[in-house]
Amino acid sequence: MNDLNKAIGDISSIRMQVARSTEFRGYGPATLAATGLFGVAAGAAQALWLPDPAGHVQVYLGLWISTAIVSAALIGTQMRARTHRVHSGLANEMIHMAVEQFLPSVAAGALLTFIFARYVPGSVWILPGLWQIIFSLGVFSSCRFLPRPMLAAGAWYLLTGLACIALAGNRALSPWAMAVPYGAGQFLVAGILFFTTREAEDEK
Repeated sequence: MNDLNKAIGDISSIRMQVARSTEFRGYGPATLAATGLFGVAAGAAQALWLPDPAGHVQVYLGLWISTAIVSAALIGTQMRARTHRVHSGLANEMIHMAVEQFLPSVAAGALLTFIFARYVPGSVWILPGLWQIIFSLGVFSSCRFLPRPMLAAGAWYLLTGLACIALAGNRALSPWAMAVPYGAGQFLVAGILFFTTREAEDEK
């Protein structure tokens, strides 16, 4: 029985090693482009119905957190189905690896949001920039199993996050301080995945 358990453990380790050396193709370009549209739509909604976000911090946070949750749910659902189709036998390992890379960034963003909203609501203006910087770290962390051009997307989110913080004060709560970076950023990610996937298929 010990030999059997050891063999099963060795097989599992080998599968994880293979997964770590395989380019992840579980993200669908169309789905990521759709999340970019969600960001633009949220920005438009804020511009129309929330002209004073600094005076309604909870509503502002609710709008963007809801957008993030819907986007994450859409990406997660599509990623699971696509990964099982594209990576077949390694699907579970590939999904685990993808989640493992992004989970620390998601956790850090959620905790920072809670701390600012609960204890320093007057400084909530810095959150949009921090969200983008944290998201960039998740992208950079995932780049080792995604197409190399994805580094450009990580750099985009890092630069827009820094620019957003540089705005300082209530200007950083502008709807376009979130809509433009996330809309353009997700379209960039979708474009990179679309063209690199086509190139990979052409090489076969």
